[in-house]
Amino acid sequence: MSMQNTLVGVDSSARRASTRAIFLVTGMAMGLWAALVPYAQLRTGAEAGDLGLLLLCLGGGSLIAMLASGRIIGRLGCRAVIVAGVLLYCLTLPLLAVFSDIRLLALSLLIFGMGVGLTDVAMNVQGTLVEQAANKPLMSGFHCLWSVGGIAGAGGGALLLGSGFSPLGAALCTVALVVLVTLGFLSSLLPTGGEEEQSEGGKARPNFRLVLMAVMAMICFMAEGAILDWSGIFITQERGMAVEHAGWGFAAFAIAMSLMRLTGDAVVTALGRKRVLIVGGVLGIVGYLLTVLTAGWAMSLFGFALVGIGAANIVPVLITLAGQEKVMPVNRSVAMVATLGYFGVLGGPALIGWVAHLSNLYVAFSLVALSFLIIVLGALKLKY
Repeated sequence: MSMQNTLVGVDSSARRASTRAIFLVTGMAMGLWAALVPYAQLRTGAEAGDLGLLLLCLGGGSLIAMLASGRIIGRLGCRAVIVAGVLLYCLTLPLLAVFSDIRLLALSLLIFGMGVGLTDVAMNVQGTLVEQAANKPLMSGFHCLWSVGGIAGAGGGALLLGSGFSPLGAALCTVALVVLVTLGFLSSLLPTGGEEEQSEGGKARPNFRLVLMAVMAMICFMAEGAILDWSGIFITQERGMAVEHAGWGFAAFAIAMSLMRLTGDAVVTALGRKRVLIVGGVLGIVGYLLTVLTAGWAMSLFGFALVGIGAANIVPVLITLAGQEKVMPVNRSVAMVATLGYFGVLGGPALIGWVAHLSNLYVAFSLVALSFLIIVLGALKLKY
């Protein structure tokens, strides 16, 4: 059965809306967890090192689920896997708001991460199939909704907590909203998962281009993780910004990325995917070098914003291109690029810290800038 036949008789706008909805609510769940982290630290009494290991359970759970996600999606379909993933993170989100035993919290975070990881790959597979059926760029818009959901989850959670809601109350409100939205769009989620798209030669093996795309995605995620974990330290310790304003480094990056993704589909249509990757890589280089080579926190914030603009559409484009490779079914190629790319989120910040320990953050950020060259040069080797 072809992907086009999968969508016969179904309103394509409903498929797009359901994809956007799942990106939105999954980002919302992750955003709320960000608002709950300080409360979790207070309940458990975890030190910084213990908290770091605790947070690693979230990433570890996501990675475990993502490693097996391609085959699971191929067998069960996007709809079933999305429902299972949403169920997992909805069941565990309230537990993250109440557990004070660090071991139980770690286990809950592991399961929460598995739910997010399963949903993440399944919604990207669905997004790829829906985009292919539409025959026009849609992936940047889908990823934009994840960013919007993250902002809504973190901001909405902060508002609820600030207005007197308990962490459990805020978590239950979020879960209720996620469940209602998921049920509302359930019938429009794809029942299949792309396994029916046969690979060339009948062999499901990655080729050089898929491996290259995975490396490019990993670099992009590493750059994002570096700003998330290290921008605050850089602008306060190296650029003299007050500690209470440390969050503006990542905020500049995230706002620029969200705005760019909002117009990303139009940009991809106008420039083409190859130019988007090349320009995005160049902007990543320029942004990091501006941060390192110019004085003052204002230029550092501008540099982080440039990285956000450049990185915004790189991963969405790579996911689209992965789905177009015929050496593997869509579910497996997308899962491969998404999973290996996720290693950048897990290992990138730690690598930056190790390099900074041996030298300093200037050298670490310069190496991230240099790594964007792989994206620029890799864009010349991909098939469009």
